[in-house]
Amino acid sequence: MMPQKDYRFQSPLRVFEKAIEGGVGRGNIGVVLSRPGVGKTAFLVGVAVDALLQGRKVMHISTEESVEKLRAFYDEIFGLMVENSQLDNKLQRQLDLERNRQILVFNRKDFSLEKLEQSASFLREIAHFAPDVLIMDGTPRFEQTERWEVEGVRDLARKWNAEIWTASKTHREGQELDARGVPLEVTRYDDLLEVIIYLEPENDHVRVRILKDHDKAEAPEVKMELDPKTLLLRWR
Repeated sequence: MMPQKDYRFQSPLRVFEKAIEGGVGRGNIGVVLSRPGVGKTAFLVGVAVDALLQGRKVMHISTEESVEKLRAFYDEIFGLMVENSQLDNKLQRQLDLERNRQILVFNRKDFSLEKLEQSASFLREIAHFAPDVLIMDGTPRFEQTERWEVEGVRDLARKWNAEIWTASKTHREGQELDARGVPLEVTRYDDLLEVIIYLEPENDHVRVRILKDHDKAEAPEVKMELDPKTLLLRWR
């Protein structure tokens, strides 16, 4: 079985983490921005599978996709990552992935942080599962949410000592942006967000741009992209 450190060395996400001095960090929120259909969920699942391959525990929350569809997406990304990195012992790695991952799907209208905490408490007590990484796909919806909800997500990250990744949509026209290119509906929560990235579609790939890197005055450039055919992150 390939040592964990060898996989970490090959993963494109190490380039991203090095660029922002270690990644989003426990207790913090990272946001990925893109137009619909460009690859937000693929990026989030890629982050999650990368964490799982490192032996970390991941909880994936969705208000948009079914459990079955997300499992299939994880299996696809996992298989491509294993093949791309030439990792052996695929079956054991798959078992470890399933053991260390929990997928929770909520109805958008009924979702609340209270319900999420109740579900997490049940998993912690019954399955002894505490996430290192929390993926929140479809919630919070920055264009409709209020400050108390985003503060609640940040407080949850700190309470669980977990890294949280979420997403927000951008639009082709008519959306007001700040000087960095961040939509104003996201900018208003800037003090609660540590990392913001943008998936920018180009001719044959999707460029990964860092728009916010913690408290740095300028965000670094990272030579990383999302392959629209395989949905995998790669060096550019």
